[in-house]
Amino acid sequence: MSLRQALTLPASQITDEAVYRERRRLLAALAMSPALGLAGCAGAEAPPPSAARPASPEQIKAGLRTNEPLTTYADVTGYNNFYEFGTGKGDPSAAAKTLRLSPWTVAVGGECAKPGKLSLEDLIKGLAPQERVYRLRCVEGWSMVIPWLGVPLADVLKRFEPTAKAKYVAFTTLADRKQMPGIAYPSISWPYREGLRIDEAMHPLTLLATGLYGKPLPQQNGAPLRLVVPWKYGFKSIKSIVAITFVERRPATAWNSLQPDEYGFFSNVNPDVDHPRWSQKTERRIAGTGSKLFAERIPTRLFNGYGEQVASLYAGMNLKTWF
Repeated sequence: MSLRQALTLPASQITDEAVYRERRRLLAALAMSPALGLAGCAGAEAPPPSAARPASPEQIKAGLRTNEPLTTYADVTGYNNFYEFGTGKGDPSAAAKTLRLSPWTVAVGGECAKPGKLSLEDLIKGLAPQERVYRLRCVEGWSMVIPWLGVPLADVLKRFEPTAKAKYVAFTTLADRKQMPGIAYPSISWPYREGLRIDEAMHPLTLLATGLYGKPLPQQNGAPLRLVVPWKYGFKSIKSIVAITFVERRPATAWNSLQPDEYGFFSNVNPDVDHPRWSQKTERRIAGTGSKLFAERIPTRLFNGYGEQVASLYAGMNLKTWF
């Protein structure tokens, strides 16, 4: 079976369309902005994970779908943040066709017993694609709902047998100036990097997305492989992954390294922790074909509404310090 066939669901299983939008918008100017207000957590390790009771199977199942209106396919594929292809929201859809999706390999290594460099097909071989309908909350203050297609990240990571030293998982995006014209501009330190604590990476809601709306991911949406962590701000969901590394210490990540007082390592959606330059208490839920800028505002929920599923990961942590 080809990768394209493996990532395609019957039309009867695809959720109807309805509304989506942008993601991380900040430029190099961000690096020159004054640090305002937040305590930050650069240079220190967060408290170890709590032994709090994890979510039940019923709670996990409830988190895999939502009946909220979906983002339209046109918005999903036409309005993106992917700085490797430019800083404008329309840049990725216009420029990303230069991204070559085959062959694609992912290097997995670090603190694990079975490191390797695999083709994408081999990385997810034998894992049945699942549809997950998740809310996505951007740090910029907008939100959307997307029907992703992919495989649980935990099912992939377990194959490499991480050791007891694997406390975090680091991810790296492709950085090829020939394919990605935005890399010519130092808006961030390339390549784009992200990371999760190992328990976050192994959580049942964490997804390696390979498609949306029952189709393979378009280039502008992070093809052929991206992370989706629905309780965190969207910039944590790294695109076009080429490396996954198990590490003992918290890894450096792109936005946190650039501006740690504005973009914490954890970046859990939290209406009680404002960005220094805007409130996070409400969000613009993008719906229909009306103005994206003036979309209806709704209250933001802690952990983006996935508290029943993930709050136990952070029991005992001060979420205003470890934002």
